[in-house]
Amino acid sequence: MSSGESVTVKSEQSSSEIVAPAPPRDVMVADVVSGAPTELRHRAVRIYQPTRNTMQSGGAKMERWRIDWDILPGGGRWENPLMGWASSADYMQGTRISFRSKEDAIHFAEKQGWDYYVQPSVVKRVPPKNYSENYKYIPGSLRIMKTK
Repeated sequence: MSSGESVTVKSEQSSSEIVAPAPPRDVMVADVVSGAPTELRHRAVRIYQPTRNTMQSGGAKMERWRIDWDILPGGGRWENPLMGWASSADYMQGTRISFRSKEDAIHFAEKQGWDYYVQPSVVKRVPPKNYSENYKYIPGSLRIMKTK
């Protein structure tokens, strides 16, 4: 056998391997020992995958899932008279928590004892673009329109 050749060995055990389902997670609720206020325990949180920023071309942090609190009904919103900023009595409105997967976010919400709902992620469709289309000759149509 020469040094450029490689040998692939398949075992019969891998083809007959039985995959067992993952055991259900036992969730021990941590809201009693967390020290969180009681009004926070039954607020609904939204678990979602944020969309890409339209001002950026990169797709970083697109795979992450986020927990966000719903707006508190009657949360006492007002306009700050000095600066004109919008103020709120809801201390959780600006809080966001990121997770690597949807299952991690759900497990965290269950562990904290929060009511949650999962917003389905939007299918990301990237339209095909071709740079040469900018210079393609189309008979009968004027590509550059002059305004003066």
